[in-house]
Amino acid sequence: MQPLRRIATAFTIRRAAADYTFVSHTGLHIDIPSRRARLFSTSTMRQDPFKPAARVAGQRQDVWTIVNEAATASPVQPIVNMGQGFFGYNPPEFVLEAARDALSKVECNQYSPTKGMWKASLMMPSRPRLKKAIAEACSPFFGRTLDPDKEVTITTGANEGMLSAFMAFLEQGDEVIVFEPFFDQYISNIEMPGGKVVYVPLHPPKDGATKTTSAGEWTLDMKALEAAITDKTRMIVLNSPHNPIGKVFTRQEMQAIGDLCVKHNIIILSDEVYDRLYYVPFTRMATLSPEIANLTLTVGSGGKNFYCTGWRVGWLVGPEHMIKYVSAAHTRICYSSVSPLQEATAVAFEQAEAHNFWEESKAEMKGKIDRFTQVFNELGLPYSEPEGGYFVLVNLAKVKLPEDYDFPAHVANRPRDFKLSWFCIMELGVAAIPPTEFFTDANAHLAEDWLRFAVCKNDDVLEKAKERLRGLKKYIQ
Repeated sequence: MQPLRRIATAFTIRRAAADYTFVSHTGLHIDIPSRRARLFSTSTMRQDPFKPAARVAGQRQDVWTIVNEAATASPVQPIVNMGQGFFGYNPPEFVLEAARDALSKVECNQYSPTKGMWKASLMMPSRPRLKKAIAEACSPFFGRTLDPDKEVTITTGANEGMLSAFMAFLEQGDEVIVFEPFFDQYISNIEMPGGKVVYVPLHPPKDGATKTTSAGEWTLDMKALEAAITDKTRMIVLNSPHNPIGKVFTRQEMQAIGDLCVKHNIIILSDEVYDRLYYVPFTRMATLSPEIANLTLTVGSGGKNFYCTGWRVGWLVGPEHMIKYVSAAHTRICYSSVSPLQEATAVAFEQAEAHNFWEESKAEMKGKIDRFTQVFNELGLPYSEPEGGYFVLVNLAKVKLPEDYDFPAHVANRPRDFKLSWFCIMELGVAAIPPTEFFTDANAHLAEDWLRFAVCKNDDVLEKAKERLRGLKKYIQ
């Protein structure tokens, strides 16, 4: 017997003058107010039906809104956008051709189940091309053959992949350690399933305000990290190469972090979306030892790899005992990721070596960093030279802002880097991101003199930005 039928046979309904009365077969009368009575009951009426949930309410104006507001209001147009980390150019032609080809295939325009593309001719799961391509591309780094069916899962961008990982393993009150500065999406992704963020800062070079230093000189206090671990610590998030610093954690640093996680049985979410853009030796967390690998989920991004951040193709690699739960969470969050762009990303991986793409993309991005930072050498403004990725942190402690400059209230009450960002947009027409957005208020002082610039733009845009940034010269003391 179906549940609804059981309920229906348990009660008969009798209409009273103003109310409904349920009469059970045992003779028990249960009076329920009529619809009209319920409609006008002030005790049950929701006073504010549009009150947002706490998880999205009460947030102060974010940096992206402030930068966009300034860019719209600036008298210097068009704005040279060096702030946001999207590419200013297309993927290479072999990747675009793969996307065009995928759009012409029936099976590529339908759902892609979490376990991969369906083979239309057989109407059954086949070996998913993207998972296979990722496993084959990553296996040499891991020193073993990855199982694409059990150790790789595809997600709707790296960000949704990380959300899926948090949803898979966090219960209410579980703690996650995050290093400052952090990718801002980490925080909401952790808090959505009920997790609590515990912050441990990276410290800038002591002489970073007076001379150019390496991004590798931003340091982690290992004693502070161990002190942050409690019996509620469930996960730790590591980003290398790091956004926004550009630091590539050394093998020794990674080993120390990994050993701590093994000691305390903590899951490692290793955000390696810039894994193909490194200019010093790069170590993957999961390669350090079997014990560390057993705890590690590695995050990757097709958008970062192939200049197509809008495609939203990401993945996680890890042991089966974790990947299966990430896959389950992903299925419940968005069910399926974009099929034709998965196919195109698979082809991109398959053909990348033949086009010498990895080495050329790395050399090209390092060239953009060198080209752009020439202007700061000219101006005598120190910067943190990136070891990976495509962001440059520049220290503007020498720039003296006019004392009577009219900053809007929501900028004036934020740290100095917000004022620097607003000033550069309004007076120079160059957008850059204030990195204190990626720190807690308690540690914002560590980065209040820095700005973050994204160099993943065409060379003519870099040159235009340099030309305008020379306007800072009259404000340097």
